[in-house]
Amino acid sequence: MTKCEMRTNINCDVQKVWKVVTNIKEYAWRSDLSKVDIVDECQFIEYTRKGYATTFSIIEKTPCSYFSFTMENNMIKGHWSGRFIEKGEQTEIIFTEDVTAKKLIIKPFIKSYLKKQQNKYISDLQEKIDRIL
Repeated sequence: MTKCEMRTNINCDVQKVWKVVTNIKEYAWRSDLSKVDIVDECQFIEYTRKGYATTFSIIEKTPCSYFSFTMENNMIKGHWSGRFIEKGEQTEIIFTEDVTAKKLIIKPFIKSYLKKQQNKYISDLQEKIDRIL
């Protein structure tokens, strides 16, 4: 299993950051996605711009504090969690992924792939927050 953690501060209150991150229906701000299918209140499928699907199952959703889900596609299986910590007018976010490669060929590249994905997500999130402020 490969673990990757991303910490950063967003210049926005925790309620707004929480709303953007947990609103699965509003995904247009994500530059890596082409669409999201919502299966039910606990499961959704994200599709990359190249049509690659990943299924997510929500485990816990504690408002403005903690969000977690499992994720799986034909290459990986794992768990994602997000912590949201109010720090005055800022929000500290801590996103952690624990992922297992299903195919040996991708195992050496998993950590760099996760870091790249997390960096892109944070960049997109910051741009979205900047637009709504």
